[in-house]
Amino acid sequence: MADPLHQFQIQPLSPEVEVTLPFIGQQTIAFTNSHLAMTVAFGMVVLFLTLVTAGAKVVPGRMQAAGETLFGMIDGLVDSIIGHDGRKLFPFVFTIFMFILAMNFLGLFLSFTATSQIAVTATFGVITILMVLAIGFAKHGLKFFTLFVPSGVPWPVLPFVVIIEFVSFLLRPVTLTLRLFGNMMGGHVALKVFAGFVVVAVGGAIGWLGVPVFILSLGMTVGLTALEFLVAFLQAFVFAVLTTIYLNDVVNLGHGH
Repeated sequence: MADPLHQFQIQPLSPEVEVTLPFIGQQTIAFTNSHLAMTVAFGMVVLFLTLVTAGAKVVPGRMQAAGETLFGMIDGLVDSIIGHDGRKLFPFVFTIFMFILAMNFLGLFLSFTATSQIAVTATFGVITILMVLAIGFAKHGLKFFTLFVPSGVPWPVLPFVVIIEFVSFLLRPVTLTLRLFGNMMGGHVALKVFAGFVVVAVGGAIGWLGVPVFILSLGMTVGLTALEFLVAFLQAFVFAVLTTIYLNDVVNLGHGH
């Protein structure tokens, strides 16, 4: 049975090149399977949105209906959480959602899933929190720090609450990173394990036990595959929801929309 973690290894697809970067030093760079997966996912998103908008009709076809459904879902999400001011942030949230969704789905058809790499999910987490900080300081200046001072808190416990709020804020990119990474990696490991049992059973390595093991493992593989499609969508949507909530905290600082 193949190593279930082998699918997460980054493999160079081009000759490695030694370069010297400022403040970093000598590094080895190459075009890898991770780059390929992200590039293909980006192309899928661009192609899908192009097909949706290019042939737009009053009565939508299947492709247009799917695109409008995704568009309307994220638009409704941003509008319901942030309000009118969220209109400007819709492109950011929609782009993150579509890119993560494409990488999640692509990983179900290829032997490599970009979002199972913590470096990839961490990048999305950092980009999100930098956007939150940029909007917070641009819109509110130093008043941004009132985010860590909830109203109505008694003075004796206020310092402790401020510390808790500040630490919680710092952990936001970490939770965004680990939630997406953990769910995608865990699901693919489980899927690979049960698929491996199917191969072992068919190969006859366990004798008469092969029949029940094959039936059980095949059923679990099919069920997990269906579940992974659901998880792939839900994790992209959850990332979009949390991103919208974090943006709302600084857009509507101290009050609702």
